[in-house]
Amino acid sequence: MTAKELRELSVNELELKLKELKEELFNLRFQLAINQLENPMRIQAVKKDIARVSTVLRQLELENTRA
Repeated sequence: MTAKELRELSVNELELKLKELKEELFNLRFQLAINQLENPMRIQAVKKDIARVSTVLRQLELENTRA
């Protein structure tokens, strides 16, 4: 998911997306621990998605404080 797509979402949708991504990361790490992870690169992709969502949320927060 790109940052441009994320900026089109509402704050509630972004928070929900962040929660889902964190749950997915937990599940991926669990699979890695028990050697059932098929695609280890998915962990890296999910981490980057979490960072993107967090960045957009922070940008929206800063915009709201300025206004």
